[in-house]
Amino acid sequence: MSATKDTARHSEKMKKRKAAQEKKISQKTIEKGLLIVHTGSGKGKSTAAFGMAMRAIAHGMNIGIIQFIKGAWQSGERDIFEKFPQNVEIHAAGEGFTWETQDRSRDIELVTKAWERAKEMIADPRVKMVILDELNIALRYEYLPLDEVVEFLQNRPGDTHVIVTGRNAKPPLVEAADLVTEMALIKHPFRSGVKAQSGIEF
Repeated sequence: MSATKDTARHSEKMKKRKAAQEKKISQKTIEKGLLIVHTGSGKGKSTAAFGMAMRAIAHGMNIGIIQFIKGAWQSGERDIFEKFPQNVEIHAAGEGFTWETQDRSRDIELVTKAWERAKEMIADPRVKMVILDELNIALRYEYLPLDEVVEFLQNRPGDTHVIVTGRNAKPPLVEAADLVTEMALIKHPFRSGVKAQSGIEF
């Protein structure tokens, strides 16, 4: 086939694809707040959520962030978000992962307080996106009643986006979500002896 015919064939194929895509888009008319879950064993769950927060800030939206487990160390994302106090309220409610604190009752106390603040944020009509970072970990260890959490998230204000992160998302939460992404671990430098580094992990 000549280059000219190949170009013409490709152009025709793309025109048909464009028309089909535009038809699909024209049929999508619903606008609503989404319940989004980032889970899986791979890296990038919180990072993806924070990227969405930065996009929302660029659109002038108000954001609430609750970090349920992380909190024992300073992170780059917290430093960035604190530069946008008019748009972002961020709380690092935890004291580290459960193997660091070694105090289940204290973990439950802190997570319960964080959940109460999260509910206030979600109910606030001024806040249009709430990130519940590592909430899946808190649910996995049964620091919060799963049924109560799922029910509240399902009954959130209709225009509020909620993003839940953390591995091992519970099936009822996955079922209730509008968008679920599973990050798969293919390769990680930690397994080769590389420590967590600033700008990459925190």
